[in-house]
Amino acid sequence: MTAPVTGTVRRRLTVRGTVQGVGFRPYVHRLATDLALAGFVSNTASGVLIEVEGPPDGVDRFCDLLTRQLPPLAAVTGVGREDLPATGATGPFTIRPTDHAPGRTQLPPDTATCADCLRELADPADRRHRHPFITCTHCGPRFTITTALPYDRAVTTMAGFPMCPACAREYTDPADRRFHAQPVACPGCGPRLRLIPADGSGLRPARDADALTAARALLAAGRIVAVKGLGGYHLACDATDTRAVTTLRARKERGGKAFAVMCPDLATVARIADPTDGERAALTGPRRPIVLLRRRTRPDGLRLSDAVCPGSPHVGVLLPYTPVHTLLFGLPGDPPGPRVLVMTSGNRSGEPIVTDDDEALTRLAGLADAWLTHDRPIASPCDDSLLRVRPDGTEQVLRRSRGYVPRPVRLPVPVRPALAMGGDLKNALCVGDGDHAWFGPHIGDMGDLTTLRAAQRAEEHLLRLTGVAPALVAADRHPGYHSTGLARRRAARLPEPRPVLVQHHHAHIASAMAEHGLDGTTPVIGVAFDGTGYGDDGTVWGGEILLADYTGHRRFARLTPAPLPGGDAGVANPCRLALARLWAAELPWDAALPPVAACTPQELSVLRRQLERNLACVPTSSMGRLFDAVSSLAGVCHRAGYEAQAALELEATATPAWDEDEEAYPFGLTGGPGPLECDPAPMLRALLADRRRGTPAPVLAARFHRGVARAVARICRRARAATGLTTVVLSGGVFANGLLEEECTALLAGDGFTVLRHGEVPPTDGGLALGQLVVAAHEPPGGRRV
Repeated sequence: MTAPVTGTVRRRLTVRGTVQGVGFRPYVHRLATDLALAGFVSNTASGVLIEVEGPPDGVDRFCDLLTRQLPPLAAVTGVGREDLPATGATGPFTIRPTDHAPGRTQLPPDTATCADCLRELADPADRRHRHPFITCTHCGPRFTITTALPYDRAVTTMAGFPMCPACAREYTDPADRRFHAQPVACPGCGPRLRLIPADGSGLRPARDADALTAARALLAAGRIVAVKGLGGYHLACDATDTRAVTTLRARKERGGKAFAVMCPDLATVARIADPTDGERAALTGPRRPIVLLRRRTRPDGLRLSDAVCPGSPHVGVLLPYTPVHTLLFGLPGDPPGPRVLVMTSGNRSGEPIVTDDDEALTRLAGLADAWLTHDRPIASPCDDSLLRVRPDGTEQVLRRSRGYVPRPVRLPVPVRPALAMGGDLKNALCVGDGDHAWFGPHIGDMGDLTTLRAAQRAEEHLLRLTGVAPALVAADRHPGYHSTGLARRRAARLPEPRPVLVQHHHAHIASAMAEHGLDGTTPVIGVAFDGTGYGDDGTVWGGEILLADYTGHRRFARLTPAPLPGGDAGVANPCRLALARLWAAELPWDAALPPVAACTPQELSVLRRQLERNLACVPTSSMGRLFDAVSSLAGVCHRAGYEAQAALELEATATPAWDEDEEAYPFGLTGGPGPLECDPAPMLRALLADRRRGTPAPVLAARFHRGVARAVARICRRARAATGLTTVVLSGGVFANGLLEEECTALLAGDGFTVLRHGEVPPTDGGLALGQLVVAAHEPPGGRRV
């Protein structure tokens, strides 16, 4: 046994959190060296291990400063401390090789190019001038290049690019910004760009700049270029060129769904939109999501094509987040090119984003006129994240992916090691263990074989990076969901061979509860509004007010059901949904009504027979379907070319009248042996009366939105009176509607309720898996399984 050394102490610190791939070890090295301490720092599979030795006051000072001035991307969730016998070490503090013992750490998300790298990129005197893959410990790819942990170059897709002597010196110098930056490279040793024209004549230029110049010229000429990014390919074209945008829309079979656009800087953003301070902060932050902005109504010399986001007052905007994007717009002195680019996911409608280079040449054939690609592989697909900024400055993430994944969600209750499969729309997986959960990237809709395969690959990648070994699997109760089928097959290989099935709307509420750190000991009033979800009674739910905790739920109120003609297949026809709602409310189909005029005589005849004989008509209480119906009744949208089109256009229609008209359509509220019934028949009668008076569509839409919000507040007051509960949770895809969410929140808060809304976890089915995870953790033995 080593005798203690007089006058010195030695302390071991185990640091947990996002502390690998973020410059944490050189930060520790500098701190210890400045304090003249001996010891070492090393990456482990559980985080970072530090041992420091020196005078007691120096060691105490080190421990005090350790978490105070962290590197930009680091996040410490815990520090364990243990006093050790002093060894008499006096040598310099060192950085040891990674310890590969089993454990778990947290990998940072991909991060936008930092200011220091951007300065070097534009500096002709810098050796990385115009290098399309410039990066350092403060920025660049992490999640999308990493195949396993602990995080080292050997387990990234940079393993195939040996460092040149100059890069190796930077990589091994603790004083350098690129110390152990695993993606570090330069024009001499790093990945290379090439431009491949659609005619197949591959071109690998001597300099990456040649490929970029050629791509910029193609975009300026109105062509469509597939651009390989961090987590997959984008399809890009000039957003001001109507011919290019409509060509892309037709090739991709996009319908009327909006495209996102990329601007080179905030000055350009200000020419096409009116961002708030909060929106500017979201646009320029390290995550670089797509941010929904209000379009400018005043021309400023830069006009987006109307085909970019037809019929919408908003446009989704993002700024460059890779050096390739920055160079694609050009540096000072470059030939001029487009100032705004459509930047949409590189895929065909219904398919996942393309990541593989060979697949890109086949799956994007016919869509792109050329491919701007490179030879660094993508380890995991990761689409762009999407959010909106509320008037109070808080963010509501609508798609959680690049920039957020795989950052963990801290859980308020411990969970067994588990995998949650999410739903079939906007699918995103989630794994959990103990007090942490990790979302995978946005996958998409699970109706395509390529998407199912992408989900399986995403699961494998997420489990490798988190180290979770699931003991159980959770999924939606819908018997026909592809995600539930995957869960059954996945669970068959586990000790608990049947998945835990969680009711759809219960999972929505539990997701928001978990995000807000509720331990579930007190139930909440959960308002779950969406388009569809398999109900406890086998019908289609979606307009639900639940009394819920993690262990269960009770349906306190529902939207009065109406027939859903044709089931899910009928959702593409809001005009039929409108007529079914009128039928349920015993209101006539006046020939002058927009949904009647939108249908052919034969269609009306078939629909009437369906409703009279109850043929292929599933009852639904869906609030999303009511929005669709009202959209048609207001003359806004009768046929939907993409999910939620009718509801989105109804919200857009209501916006101009929102501050000018504060009337609200009434809903009925009746009791019974079961849940309360929120009856839209009075609302429909009032809306039809307004139509006969010639009330314009924006006013109709605004009064409907306000009517829904007031009905929610009224039902929540009834629930509080019956139960004493005072916390309301708003969840489900309908609450991606900013007008409705803000109005519900204002009314409920004004009534004294605590209102919980989604932030980083989407209110849509993209957040469903988190709720499944925490509900499954509370499932009693012998609970609901198949």
